[in-house]
Amino acid sequence: MLIRIVSILFPLFAIAALGFFVGRHMKPDLTHANKLNMDVFVPALVIGALASKSFQITNFLPLAAATLLVVLASGPVAWGVARAIGVDARTLVPPMMFNNCGNLGLPLAVLAFGDSALAPAVVMFMVSNLLHFSFGAWLLDHNVRLRDVWKIPSVWATFVGLGIGLLGIEIWPPLMHAIRMLGDICIPLMLFSLGVRLTDSRISEIRLGLIGAALRPLMGMALAWLAILVIELPPRQEALLLVFGALPPAVLNYIFAERYAQEPEKVASMVLIGNVASLLFLSVALAVALPEFTNPPGAMP
Repeated sequence: MLIRIVSILFPLFAIAALGFFVGRHMKPDLTHANKLNMDVFVPALVIGALASKSFQITNFLPLAAATLLVVLASGPVAWGVARAIGVDARTLVPPMMFNNCGNLGLPLAVLAFGDSALAPAVVMFMVSNLLHFSFGAWLLDHNVRLRDVWKIPSVWATFVGLGIGLLGIEIWPPLMHAIRMLGDICIPLMLFSLGVRLTDSRISEIRLGLIGAALRPLMGMALAWLAILVIELPPRQEALLLVFGALPPAVLNYIFAERYAQEPEKVASMVLIGNVASLLFLSVALAVALPEFTNPPGAMP
């Protein structure tokens, strides 16, 4: 089991570590690459997963509801912790609600559970992503116009993919292959960019960083377990939800905190320490989730 966990996590952290090394020594400007990733490659990944003939949205509605429950329930818990330790709730709550389900979550799902896990991982990613760009932004600035969330390419790509699937439209196979090739670019680029982005983070608040690094996965796994008790899910989706709960704070939290001037140094500490500590917490989550997943690959959505 230990060898399997190491083999799953090693590619993720190796690519992120390479990005960190390159970021420290070459100082690459990935602004345009990251924009292409969010505006082209991620939407292609989403459409490729959701427009697949094997994707049936009804199979993933309980998972979407469970993901929504985990994300939203994290808010009150984090708010209570913020009050208890004397931290501004707007600094602590978003990083505890919104995890790294893109940069780490998508590749981890595929490496741990196979290619067929990409579709449910994309469903969880889109639930969290939609909430982050709407409710998460509103938490930091109540003047944010929530209608702007529909301008995000990955959001409308979700509805395009779902529409194609629901209408039973079959995309010309060479075109679908091209879309999937574009989508394949986004996962390694996400990991590499994560490493580069972490070079900009500073550990200015070690105490808060350690609290956030532990609270995010421990709370997430506990809430995922509770969600599984409330919402019946297939074994693979249960395992994916447990691993989703253990993911560290998303790098996007730091970008939002910087944009809205919400103590970005403290958020950077939680993001940096949390992503480093995720090596431990994800190992624990995989050790719990993998034995529970006994169905052969491809046997279920």
